[in-house]
Amino acid sequence: MAAERSTADILDAAVHVREAARNATSGATGVDTVLAALSEVMAYDHASLARWDPLRRRHTTLAGSYPDDATAYIETRLHHDPVFPVLRSPARGGLWLRDVPGQLLAASPGFQEVLRPLGVEDGVAQCLFAADGRYVGMLNVSTRRPRRTSDPARAVVTLLTEALAAAVGSPACAPPRRVAADARRPGGLSPRELQVLAELTTGRTNREIAERLHITPRTVGTHIEHILAKLDLPNRAAAAARAAAWGIEPSR
Repeated sequence: MAAERSTADILDAAVHVREAARNATSGATGVDTVLAALSEVMAYDHASLARWDPLRRRHTTLAGSYPDDATAYIETRLHHDPVFPVLRSPARGGLWLRDVPGQLLAASPGFQEVLRPLGVEDGVAQCLFAADGRYVGMLNVSTRRPRRTSDPARAVVTLLTEALAAAVGSPACAPPRRVAADARRPGGLSPRELQVLAELTTGRTNREIAERLHITPRTVGTHIEHILAKLDLPNRAAAAARAAAWGIEPSR
């Protein structure tokens, strides 16, 4: 079982998300780095940041790891879903799947046709608003296996909405590149898990990996546990061999 992260770990990860969001807002990095940092706050299987286009009346995905059919739903149909008016209420701090009434889920094509077939059991959809109150887009995060999302992580996602909204609404954000989901996330690993997997090919210890990725050794250990479980591998040496076979290398 993965080690429970402390509140301090989660708050430290939130700082990294804010930094990534500021860099994306200025155009220094892409929005994908925001999702990679967010995986430190809460582990996920799929996530996306989408911008609302008021002229075309649809969302545009800036970064994401959902399969193509789920991405298409978010972009073109989610704003017609019965759940969306609840999501878009500015007073709501995100809607967690486990908190949605069963009757509303039964009426939601997004859950019945998209999330349920993916095996999604929890996650959050968070609408994002600019400082002047304009709706600018949304964050979607989904997990397949049942996981306990701690109260600090749930609160932190809400507190990060201002930074996420700035990144999503920034003109500096480049348009998305259409890449097949499997090519983008081999093995179904999250962006951060791919980074940790790449580091395993070097033989570095958890502490050395943590220093390179600016996270805690404990978080590195958690990611390695997730990697081994998702890839059905016995140990980190086998994971390193799989990374080498895939041609995954750490960034310099």
